[in-house]
Amino acid sequence: MASTWALDLGTTNSGIATWDAAARRPRFLELHAVCRKPGDGTTDVGAEDHLEAPRLVPSAVHVVEATGFWGKLATWGPFKTRLWGQHAVIGRPALELNRGSPRPEFVSSFKAALMRSPLKTLARRGNDVITAREAGRLFLRELMREAKLQTGERIEDLVVTTPVDAYETFRAEIVAIAKDLGIDRLRFIDEPVAAALGYGVGIGAKKTVLVVDIGGGTAHAAVIELSHQGVQQGQSRVLAKTGRQLGGNLVDRWLAEEACDRLGFPLRDRERSEESRFWWLMLLEEARRVKESVFFNEKDAFYLTPPEDMRAFEARVRGDATLVELTREDVRDLLVRRNWYRDVDQMIDEVVAGAANAGSTVIDEVLMVGGSTLLPDVYGRMERRFGRDRVRAWQPFEAIAYGAAAFAAGALTQSDLIVHDYAFVTHDAKTNEPRHTLIVPRGTRAPTATDLWKRQLVPTCALGEPERLFKLVIAEIGQAEPDERRFAWDEGGALRKVGGQGGASETEVVVPLNADNPTLGELDPPHEPGDKRPRLEIAFGVNADRWLIATVRDLKTGKQLMNEKPVVRLL
Repeated sequence: MASTWALDLGTTNSGIATWDAAARRPRFLELHAVCRKPGDGTTDVGAEDHLEAPRLVPSAVHVVEATGFWGKLATWGPFKTRLWGQHAVIGRPALELNRGSPRPEFVSSFKAALMRSPLKTLARRGNDVITAREAGRLFLRELMREAKLQTGERIEDLVVTTPVDAYETFRAEIVAIAKDLGIDRLRFIDEPVAAALGYGVGIGAKKTVLVVDIGGGTAHAAVIELSHQGVQQGQSRVLAKTGRQLGGNLVDRWLAEEACDRLGFPLRDRERSEESRFWWLMLLEEARRVKESVFFNEKDAFYLTPPEDMRAFEARVRGDATLVELTREDVRDLLVRRNWYRDVDQMIDEVVAGAANAGSTVIDEVLMVGGSTLLPDVYGRMERRFGRDRVRAWQPFEAIAYGAAAFAAGALTQSDLIVHDYAFVTHDAKTNEPRHTLIVPRGTRAPTATDLWKRQLVPTCALGEPERLFKLVIAEIGQAEPDERRFAWDEGGALRKVGGQGGASETEVVVPLNADNPTLGELDPPHEPGDKRPRLEIAFGVNADRWLIATVRDLKTGKQLMNEKPVVRLL
């Protein structure tokens, strides 16, 4: 059981996490009744959830009338803190109730209004008006109720994440809701700080961090300054921030329009009747599925079934099902044509320039959160601009909730943890298959001793010629924890899913880091192919800046070839 809880309250999806003291790591609470499920992706039953984010809860509310004596009693003043009865349907069931034709009682999203216009009417149930404030209260109430039903424990100590652009009124609204629901202790943590903790950024010294958050509705970028004291308080100094309407929902609409354009279907017809509007909404869901599929697969197809009043359109295609094939390159080309990449780059340029004006010209870390950061070439652009060793992107859905859970439990550290395995690459003499010798395991705290790994080696003389240059290729090995999946990008920049239960998953992704410059020293005299005696003594360590440093000594001549020289920077 958890004594502290963390809530990442999102515009599209929310996540609740706890701290596992035994494993010393955060964990999502999977609320089976309301969260996304593997295999349906919150939409059509049977559709594959390629991103495999089943533990997230869609931030949707469908208001219902409390039933039964106890349920009705819990709507009355002194008993409002009681979680008796169901007052709303939230998450996946709320979406299912309103698929295709939203009802008056339905609130698809409430966070944006709660931040700026808490009294704005979002829905109605009979003569009752449902404001953003009430929708937020009902969502949190039912989330608490589900957590108690599943764990037997009531949430009484809660940390809630808040965006950097949130006003104090937003926190005041959450405070009022928490008090109304009987939460004894409520704390807040800025989302960028939570992301930093979730991604394992060390907080021993001040760091300048760029957070890129591209979700379903919007894209935001912020440059913040992290300090140990600030992190202890869950706060950061914001140097620059900006946002754009560039979320994944917009991309879904563009892809749906692309499919209609290829089929010659007139978009004006989508508003002609309730049936055509329903078909358009289903097409948007299909666009989202195909978009997420081509994150990992080279291509996928739209499967469309136009309604009865579109038979003139359907007559132009073969059969009842319409197929439009879409490739990953098609998605990339579409984003180029729509200037999506340009607008994202401009957003990054703006905050980096703003940070420079505030006196910070170096970005120490780049954190990527939100599912739309997985769109083709988004990571690649960040990697080319800031370097692979600075970009943390493998947990875009979990990082904020995980960091908030660590903050809730006081599990903070001033030391950087190396998050991937690092090894040098050799090849089997008979099969030429690559072998990886681990030198820095994930979870290692930096800095380390200069001889964290130390061995004597024999040059391979792979070509049967005397070895003049001592070369070692250092590789990054991305792996998932035993019970979760992570995302990784291979040497060619393609997105890979590591671990997890869904299709297209891999056990590990290996990326050479110094293949263009693997030389660690010159052997004089050269090492002869027939000499099997150790020729080199090599030691690896990690310095305070996370550089892998090498010390190499020629055993034959006693010459020091390298002395704590940086080779590659680790993540």
